[in-house]
Amino acid sequence: MATITTKDGTEIFYKDWGAGQPIVFHHGWPLSADDWDNQMLFFLGHGYRVIAHDRRGHGRSTQTATGNDMDTYADDVATLTAALDLRDAIHIGHSTGGGEVARYVARAGKGRVAKAVLIGAVPPIMVKSDKNPGGLPIEVFDGFRAQVASNRAQFYKDVPTPFYGYNREGATVSEGIKENWWRQGMMGGIKAQYDCIEAFSETDFTEDLKTIDVPVLVMHGDDDQIVPFADSAPLSAELLRKGTLKAYKGLPHGMCATHPETINPDLLAFVRG
Repeated sequence: MATITTKDGTEIFYKDWGAGQPIVFHHGWPLSADDWDNQMLFFLGHGYRVIAHDRRGHGRSTQTATGNDMDTYADDVATLTAALDLRDAIHIGHSTGGGEVARYVARAGKGRVAKAVLIGAVPPIMVKSDKNPGGLPIEVFDGFRAQVASNRAQFYKDVPTPFYGYNREGATVSEGIKENWWRQGMMGGIKAQYDCIEAFSETDFTEDLKTIDVPVLVMHGDDDQIVPFADSAPLSAELLRKGTLKAYKGLPHGMCATHPETINPDLLAFVRG
């Protein structure tokens, strides 16, 4: 397995296939690089170099007890991109991975990043506060932590149903997609996944979004039950200097898996544009 080692000794697993302009994929919580299988094959077939890593504590990377925060996640990505000498790259992040993209791209050196995409992403900030009255109450995320701590395996059986919109009337349910979500989640370490709940829900990406000066496509399903649309995508697009919002009527949080025939061509058009 291909890995790089960060300054604190954490091994980060990654896939690196093909040649051409690099596209780097950043996965959601509590998943792994495998969540991008469809998109990686698609872009590989269109002549791009595709890279995806397992965030620290997730998938095949070290099951870390420390460093499970957005600053360190972004530092890990910087270590990876430096080791692979990635330049003029397109960074695509889903959910928590969208936050990771925002933090990394805001800090990336000149020439490292050409464009970015935020899909069903957590920025600007998820948790409700006086500054973010449309956010989700902290009790929602406390509930996530309690369920991860008490019975992670069962919680990870339950989450895919709203994640993929399978609780909606007329939805075509894929047991394989649900089981693959559970498989990826259970590969990671419980401490890192527990800590990541705070990272994805309480990190404020407002200044990151304001800093980014490359084109960014913000894609979001308007029936997202995990990261509600109204308090995320439109606000992020407004904060970005070169942001474009693309909303998908009726699509769920996991729309890259449920509707790749819609998402992949739109991604390709943005990458080529």
